[in-house]
Amino acid sequence: MVSLPGMDAPPSIRETGAPRLLILGGTAEARELAAALQARGTFAVSLSLAGRTRNPLPQSAPTRSGGFGGVDGLEAHLRAERIDALVDATHPFAATMSHHAHEAARRAGVPLLALQRREWQRQPGDIWREAATIPEAVEKLGPAPRRVLVALGRNEVRALEAAPQHACLVRSIDPVEPPLAVPQARYIEARGPFAEADEHALLTAHRIDAILSKNSGGEATYGKIAAARALGIEVIMVARPARPEVETVDSVDGVLEWLERLPHHSSPARRGV
Repeated sequence: MVSLPGMDAPPSIRETGAPRLLILGGTAEARELAAALQARGTFAVSLSLAGRTRNPLPQSAPTRSGGFGGVDGLEAHLRAERIDALVDATHPFAATMSHHAHEAARRAGVPLLALQRREWQRQPGDIWREAATIPEAVEKLGPAPRRVLVALGRNEVRALEAAPQHACLVRSIDPVEPPLAVPQARYIEARGPFAEADEHALLTAHRIDAILSKNSGGEATYGKIAAARALGIEVIMVARPARPEVETVDSVDGVLEWLERLPHHSSPARRGV
């Protein structure tokens, strides 16, 4: 069930007497959490997606799509929908949304938990160069032409236009529109998970000698990192941005345990204060 951008949660959420939980999603973990809670039936769950992906996967909970309008908009939503608890299960690189969630939850008096998958760690045999930002990562490819697998997401790939000497193989869920203003670019539209064997074949077929990747963590897209290790391919790894210091778990089970510890009484947002 999907509502229009900015639309309030469906009546089924507003009318139930169960504690109300809002999940800020867009990740596999958020989807898994929503499914687990729907099966339990102990919380009235709603899920919010940023709306950046054109065709998101089906969700098991009532879903809204689109931004809230910053901190003020999210705070207003928490109060209007009388949300009892908030889980930030956004992508590790969605730092702006995480900061908005932290401030809005503080203002509204709503308990907040972050669900964040673990970072990938360098393993023996990995050839990594770390970068703090995507422009820095592009610069670290160097001046000589290279054949690069670009696994950054379509919203960040414009940085490659600053290095037109490279031949880019760009993979994203949605098409890159308009195409990059570079002489050599090919595009793959695909959604993970990606198996290591398939990534090995892809890197070999396109004679890739460098990978641009965010340190997203998790298993779904780790195949390219393992395949790069086996092939001796360099990975330019973009570090995660700073996120607010909030209580954080790295698994759905951790969220479920946190919810069980919450007092099942109305939050200030639910009381409307």
